[in-house]
Amino acid sequence: MDERERFEAGMKIRREVLGDAYVDAAITKRNAFSEAFQDLITRYAWGEIWTRPALPRQTRSLITVAMLVALNREEELRMHLRAALRNGATQEEIRETLLQSAIYCGVPAANSAFRIAQEIFSEKLR
Repeated sequence: MDERERFEAGMKIRREVLGDAYVDAAITKRNAFSEAFQDLITRYAWGEIWTRPALPRQTRSLITVAMLVALNREEELRMHLRAALRNGATQEEIRETLLQSAIYCGVPAANSAFRIAQEIFSEKLR
């Protein structure tokens, strides 16, 4: 796959996982400073990693959620909790991921993640 194909495949997956509204907003906000970064994450995070066939998207989402808990990245966690639901993860699977994160990442990190997850789940009920 050449770089253009990787970008196109990445953009397709990025839109499917995060939703058109989120991706369109990110594209609209890019500028001369951030354009190279947007290109990088589209080609490599989405076009190289998320397109690999060995793990289903749901599994990739749950792994990503756990890593974002570990890194205490609340904004990205919100985005990827929504993506996990879009990718077919259940609230029960997300809860189990957060419980395991409590042991390996720490209770304070998981506590924040549970709070954020509940906010995201309540959005789905509206």
